[in-house]
Amino acid sequence: MDISVIVPLYNEAESLPELEAWIERVMKANGFSYEVIFVNDGSTDDSWDVIERLAAANPAVRGVSFRRNYGKSPALNTGFRRAKGDVVITMDADLQDSPDEIPGLYRMIKEDGYDLVSGWKQKRYDPLSKTIPTKLFNATARKVSGIKNLHDFNCGLKAYRNKVVKRIEVYGDMHRYIPYLAKNAGFTRIGEKVVKHQARKYGKTKFGLDRFVNGYLDLATLWFTNKFGVKPMHFFGLLGSLMFLLGLVAVVIVGASKLYAMHTGGHYTLVTNSPYFYIALTMMLLGTQLFLTGFIGELVVRNSPRRNEYEIEEEIGEDTDA
Repeated sequence: MDISVIVPLYNEAESLPELEAWIERVMKANGFSYEVIFVNDGSTDDSWDVIERLAAANPAVRGVSFRRNYGKSPALNTGFRRAKGDVVITMDADLQDSPDEIPGLYRMIKEDGYDLVSGWKQKRYDPLSKTIPTKLFNATARKVSGIKNLHDFNCGLKAYRNKVVKRIEVYGDMHRYIPYLAKNAGFTRIGEKVVKHQARKYGKTKFGLDRFVNGYLDLATLWFTNKFGVKPMHFFGLLGSLMFLLGLVAVVIVGASKLYAMHTGGHYTLVTNSPYFYIALTMMLLGTQLFLTGFIGELVVRNSPRRNEYEIEEEIGEDTDA
């Protein structure tokens, strides 16, 4: 099979027939074998009834329906697990993503050799209250992820080599960072294609401004787990050791100052009357706690059943491990 199209959706009953017909036209015009996987994320309208009708009329249409609304990431992950096509395309169900982009995305994967191609809606039909935070968010994501060539990490229109979607796990709200997840899994051939952004035809957006706050928190989590997830002692141990040493030096200085004043006959007070003593003591305690946190983290990682699972690109010969 050439292409799997995954469409996560929530209350998009009006747009689904038009979207499915549009995808079918594009696939037939280009001679692609394909499937469309609609993932109904707990819709409260007639979306699932529409999907059932579309599947009855077109054997290429498949559907999965959640009992409740879980979010876009679980919907995409569910679709990824079921995708059979050599190239996997994701797009939103609101008709803002154009199926006419599918042939170009397919060629970039199959002919140009990309592992993942992300769409870039260079010209958007969104209000400034959405576009300005989006630009700031994408600039931060580029800096943290090291993927300098992407302008729109969160674009729903993306293309993947099939093995990419089988090697990544999209959870929580991590759909914003699928290129970063792919890079962490060893798929570094990541490209971008300028795509057309269409104005929403039916309904209204399901996302609020809180997604930007959550997006930064998820980015921080992803950066930390990628950098220190396997070696937590490198972060907590280093930070804890530095704090402990600074606290120890400060205590020595406070004690030495008193001893010097006593020796020379100058004015001195009890060490416990100095605020610097308590600051130093607090730093030593925090340093010890951070060090122990890193140590416990190392024990957890070492006992993880996946501690020695690595992504293998190719293998020659039989596996001789017992």
